[in-house]
Amino acid sequence: QLQLVESGGGLVQPGGSLRLSCAASGFPLDDYAMGWFRQAPGKEREGVSCIDHRGGSTEYAESVKGRFTISRDNAKNTEYLQMNSLKPEDTAVYYCAAVWGMATMKSNIYDYWGQGTQVTVSS
Repeated sequence: QLQLVESGGGLVQPGGSLRLSCAASGFPLDDYAMGWFRQAPGKEREGVSCIDHRGGSTEYAESVKGRFTISRDNAKNTEYLQMNSLKPEDTAVYYCAAVWGMATMKSNIYDYWGQGTQVTVSS
């Protein structure tokens, strides 16, 4: 069973940065596409970014393009989300997810999920 654990969330001022990590255990990540999703209070879960199993192809939601960067280190079985120029509207619980196959921003495709990490952007 593939298990995912997110870390790196917290409280940050607008314009600040955070780096989220997603550590996998149970299986090597090499064959899994990965994604980051977020859910704000009262809103549906939305795709933030995804990356293919080799890290050669990425996709971003329009709302985070130019500010967030997804990456992965398969040797460390870890995925990352670098978030810069954070805005209050980025406040949400962020989840990482894994799927055997192609990367996608569709959350219902993913098989494995982490427990989430809270990101709060506020002055």
